[in-house]
Amino acid sequence: MNIEKDRVVLFHYTVSEQGQEPLESSEGREPLAILIGHNNIIPGLEKAMEGKAAGDKFEVDVAATDAYGERREGMTQRVPKKHFQGAKLVPGMQAVLPTNFGPRAVTIQKVGMSVVDVDLNHPMAGKDLHFAIEIVEVREAAAEEIEHGHVHGTGGHEH
Repeated sequence: MNIEKDRVVLFHYTVSEQGQEPLESSEGREPLAILIGHNNIIPGLEKAMEGKAAGDKFEVDVAATDAYGERREGMTQRVPKKHFQGAKLVPGMQAVLPTNFGPRAVTIQKVGMSVVDVDLNHPMAGKDLHFAIEIVEVREAAAEEIEHGHVHGTGGHEH
C-alpha cells in the first residue's frame, strides 16, 4: 500500500541540519504515527513520503521554507515565570510554554526574577533539514481518524 492522503504512516526518522550531526531521532523508540494530508508533519517531509510504501528507506533534504519556516524577527515575548512551573530555566534552552492554542516550543532568552523573555520561533526555524526515513507501516485511516485529523491508538493520539 502506497502513502497518499488519508492513510496512516508509521515511520522512524533521524533529522539533522544539512551537513551536521543528528538533532533528533526516533531510534530506540516507537515509530512516529501520522495521518497524511492533515498537516501532521512539515510539508516538505510529507511530500517526500508520497508514493512510498512499508519497508522503504530514503533520505531527503527539506528547505527551511518547507520545514519550520524562516526565522522571524520580533517573535519574542515576556512571560510570567509561573507559567514554567518552577523549571530551572537557562538562556538558550528549549522549553514548552502552555498557551491558549496548546503547548508551544520556545527558546529561553533571558530569565528575570518574575518574568522570562522567550523566542517564539520554532527551534528549527530557518534551518535547512536532512531526514533519514524508514517507513514501517502504511494503512487506511479509520473514519474517526480522518474526522479528527490525527492518528488514534498505538503511536497516535489517545482520547
